[in-house]
This record gives sequence, C-alpha cells and structure tokens, in this order.
Amino acid sequence: MVETNFIISFTLLFIVLEIYEVSWQKAPTMMEMLAKMYKYYANNIFIFLLMQPTFYFGIAFVMLTNYNTYALIFLFLKTIDVATKIILLQQIFVKEELSTELSASLLTPLHKAMPYISLTIYTPLIILAFI
Repeated sequence: MVETNFIISFTLLFIVLEIYEVSWQKAPTMMEMLAKMYKYYANNIFIFLLMQPTFYFGIAFVMLTNYNTYALIFLFLKTIDVATKIILLQQIFVKEELSTELSASLLTPLHKAMPYISLTIYTPLIILAFI
C-alpha cells in the first residue's frame, strides 16, 4: 500500500497539470478549442504533444503503479483523448473535410464546466489505482 501523502501529492500534481491543459485549451466552442490547439500543432506536432503533460503523467503513472488496471484505463482514455484531437485537427484544418453535422456540433456553445469534466473522470482513477 502506498503512503497517503504520496497519493495526495500525486493527485494534486495531476490536478495542476490538468488545469494547465484546460487553461490553454479553454474556449466557448469546441471549434475554438481546436483552433487554439492547431496553433501549436501547425508549428510542430512535438510542441503540441508537449502541451499535453497529463499524457506523459499517465505513462509514468502506469509504470509507477505496476500496470494497475485503473492506471491502464487512465492512460487508455488519455491516449484516446490526444488521438481524437489530432484526428480532428487533421480533418478540419489540414484536409479541410468537415461534414455539416460535425460542423454544427463543433460550433455549439459549451457549458463553462465542460473543460473540467476530465478532472471528475481521471482523479478517481488515480486514487483507485493506489488503493
């Protein structure tokens, strides 16, 4: 069993990193979020990937917990998240292929709490992986 202080510190580190990600991605619509991301992606994909510190946190987290199931779920979700962003950036800004339905959904205003939903999904996974 891992010491409680370590679990709290590790969880707080994740929260700080996630708030950092939310702060530079936050926008009124998903399209505007993707436009902010594309600025980094257009410069260099490695810069874009460096702007996703919770993905690297997830990799370290999986190794630290000896491939705990909850840690693997965390990393799987973060990988899907980053991959989806890259696919959308490619489709919208590089290939310029956007269906009417996708365009309408990306232009729909987001609730102010929407960017923070990841905190409610990932934080329990971190805690459960250490228990």
